[in-house]
Amino acid sequence: MRVILFTGKGGVGKTTVAAATAVRGARVGRRTLVMSTDPAHSLADSFEVPIGSGPTEIAPNLWAQQIDAQERLEENWREIQDYFVQVMNWAGTETIQAEELTVIPGLDEIFALIDVKHHVESGRYDLLVVDCAPTAETLRLLSLPEIMNWYIDRIFPVQRRAVRAVRPILTRTTTLPIAGDAVFAAVERLHRNLEAVKAILTDERTSSVRLVVNPEKMVIAEARRTYTYLGLFGYRVDAVIVNRIIPPDVTDPYFGKWKDIQAEHLATVHESFEPVPILQARLFDREMVGVRLLEEMADEIYGSRDATAVLYRDDPIRVRRRAGGYVLMMRLPFVSRDEINVHRRADELYVRIGPYKRNLILPQTLKRLAVLGATVEQDRLEISFGQRP
Repeated sequence: MRVILFTGKGGVGKTTVAAATAVRGARVGRRTLVMSTDPAHSLADSFEVPIGSGPTEIAPNLWAQQIDAQERLEENWREIQDYFVQVMNWAGTETIQAEELTVIPGLDEIFALIDVKHHVESGRYDLLVVDCAPTAETLRLLSLPEIMNWYIDRIFPVQRRAVRAVRPILTRTTTLPIAGDAVFAAVERLHRNLEAVKAILTDERTSSVRLVVNPEKMVIAEARRTYTYLGLFGYRVDAVIVNRIIPPDVTDPYFGKWKDIQAEHLATVHESFEPVPILQARLFDREMVGVRLLEEMADEIYGSRDATAVLYRDDPIRVRRRAGGYVLMMRLPFVSRDEINVHRRADELYVRIGPYKRNLILPQTLKRLAVLGATVEQDRLEISFGQRP
């Protein structure tokens, strides 16, 4: 099954581009589902039809879904939330306030990702198009499996054993609710689901991310940062779509300056992202809503290309033998050496760029070697491993 994620700064038109891609996929005969993980759903507005929390058929071979956050909360968080509510009730917080406080911001988007796993495993569709939340939220979502994996592997087993050991004592000495096996099982189930989602979304054979930008300075700057962070966590970008370009046949002098500015920004996009394909869509003279106009927009973006194919293949992380040792290479465009912090602890390598950190479990070959140094070469971070003198 092919999975394509669309993300970009809020307001760039990523929902419209995602919907247009889904329409193109359905038109060429692929059973296509387009789903929204953005809490501010607008897929229904793009298609001009009501869309439910389950897959809703809107055209031949085409289904759409706007995930109901409350439903997913009930399915994935209820046991954990009930325990937290009990603890807060014990501390004196009213139940209604406790329920509100135990819904962590962003949970709806996390549980939306689990729907990706369910749809892939169902085998009902050939193409899954995901309209993600704006870039900051998307990055937090895509990094969550990595962060949670660290907790589950190191802290969770110890915590679970400790609770089992002290539960008989605590139940006799305090009325504080103690987490039961059902709570730990729910956390474990959530972790397994997120791990499966990560495996799907980092599979280079089937999954990729497409960045949607406008020819504007701030939008392009954010897209560059997003591209770097996606590479940090192993997600592959196979296209950049520049939306709302003023077409050449607009000759009004008012737009002359804007066209010059856009031309400069387009040059920046090409310099920044090539060899990743740069696709373009003009600024249309109407809102591109409804299946017919979305089909026209897909033709504008993709032309004769297969919109459902993997348009570009890249390998964010590679290990190569070099000069008696090894080099771990991580593709991280647009970063300088000053922005990167690399350190090793036991069998793990930690890479931090700005607010985002990734810990890599080193392969067996590198575990027995020391880190000799780290350099930035063009768009790659290169970390050298070898025997210390």
